[in-house]
Parts: sequence; C-alpha cells; structure tokens
Amino acid sequence: MELRHLRYFVAVAELENVSRAAQKLHVSQPGLSRQIRDLEDEIGFQLFERSAKSLRLSRAGKIFLTEARAVLQHAEDAVQKARAAAGGKRGEIHVGYAPSLTVQILPQALRTFQAEFPNVRVALHDLSSEEMLRQLVARKLEVALTVRPPAKTLRGYSFHELACYAMVVAVAPNHPLAKHKALTLQQVAPEPLIGLNRNDYPEYHAETKILFAAIDRRPNFAEEHEGGTSIIAAVEAGRGVALVPSSLACIVGARVKLIPLKPALPPIQVGALWLKENPSELVKKFMAAGRPEPDKP
Repeated sequence: MELRHLRYFVAVAELENVSRAAQKLHVSQPGLSRQIRDLEDEIGFQLFERSAKSLRLSRAGKIFLTEARAVLQHAEDAVQKARAAAGGKRGEIHVGYAPSLTVQILPQALRTFQAEFPNVRVALHDLSSEEMLRQLVARKLEVALTVRPPAKTLRGYSFHELACYAMVVAVAPNHPLAKHKALTLQQVAPEPLIGLNRNDYPEYHAETKILFAAIDRRPNFAEEHEGGTSIIAAVEAGRGVALVPSSLACIVGARVKLIPLKPALPPIQVGALWLKENPSELVKKFMAAGRPEPDKP
C-alpha cells in the first residue's frame, strides 16, 4: 500500500464519484477505478458499496477513511517539519550529551549554532552512553555528544571527533597523592577508585580494566556514580580517587586536584555520534558548531 492509494481513496470517498475524483486528481477514470480495486484486494475488504447509479462508503470504508486522512496528514506534517529543518529556518533538534565530557564542547556548539539558527530549538538530553545509543536507534535523538564507542559498537553509526582530552587523576586537595606533579597507574592502583555506573557505562569499565591489566592489577572500584558531578563530589569528600578527562579542569576549581598520568594514557576521544543514514542539514550544522575554535595568534 502506498500513500497515493490513500489519496485516491480519500478523493473518491469525499466526492462519491470516480469520474469527478479522476478529474480532481488528473488521472484517467479507468486507472483510478483500478487503483481502488487494487487497494481493496490488498486490504481484503470492500471500501465501497457499488450500484449502477451510486457509489457509497461501506461501514468498513467509513472507518478506513478516518484513518487514511490521519495517515496522510501525518505524512504531510513530517514533510513540512523536514523541509523546515533542511532549510534551517525553523525546526527542532534533539541532542544527547554526557556532561563531564562535553563541558567545553557543548556551550560553544550551542552559542555558535543558535547564532546562525535562532529559530531552531535545541532540546538537550543528559544521558548515559547506553541510553544515547538506544535513543539514537529509536529516533528520539538526532545526534549524541559522547566518547568514541568501541569499534564493534560503531556498526550502524558514524562518529565525528570534536575534541581529545587527557586522562588525569582527581584527588582531594588533602590526599597524600596531591603533593605529586604526576602519577603512575602503579601509584593509583591501591587507592579506592570512584567511577561511573557499570550498567550505564560498560565501555568505561571495560577500558579501565584493560588499563590496569597492563600493569598486572585490577581496578579497585569502591563506588559507582551516575555522572561526573557526583564523582567529583565523592573525590572532594575524600572517599577515593578517580580517573577523569582533563576537560573537567574548567569546572572543578580548587575543589579537587587534577594530576597528569605518566606515562600518559591514550587520550579520550569525544565527538558527535549519529546513525549512518545521512544526517539532516541541522545535524551537520550542529556538528560544525561543536568543532573547537582555532587559536588566535
């Protein structure tokens, strides 16, 4: 069944005359009659009660007319919204983000994007990595700002890097490790580790396990939290240490001390994630807005 079948049916139903409906639709009368009968054959019941002089909707046809009108209206609404988004005039874009990773990217992206598209609403959704993946698949998000997923997870998605951050150690200012200018994983290993919830951030735990396996140790997770804000609060309270992205430097202030790791670990890649189907023009513009501004001389 195609939308044109529904349009033909609605025209005939409203005019109760195939000839007049054919004129309105600019199609031949025999062709229109054939399309209506093809539709009836496909759905398995008669839409019209026919006689030599009249054409009336059947009981089932009356119900089908209501639903057909709704489908056609929904399709028209979808086209209008998409056309507005493609033209960049009006529209809405849903963006998922991880606060601790996008604390530097997101404000710039919003500022740049809204300056160019003031009539487009950007709906922000603070979500875990797993939630972002699910909502992208469900078409509830157009794009997600997150850490680069593992290669096996990227199947079906596209990823565009926007920034790279070093992994650093967050410790309370009065912690014994706070006096060091740099730390090794061997120094961090005995400490109670504060991290993200493993159900929502499985890749975080998998990567942390790999890092500590390189020094023949296992991460000593003492607490798991839903986000970076609560992790920093727990570190500040002296409940343990945490491996966090250096991007948090702009928000932690003097609450905790961020110490580089030596040797440095592979950087954390943060960027835009979307389904491989071509993104809308608004998504492309939002991704462009999230790219770091060039350093001024």
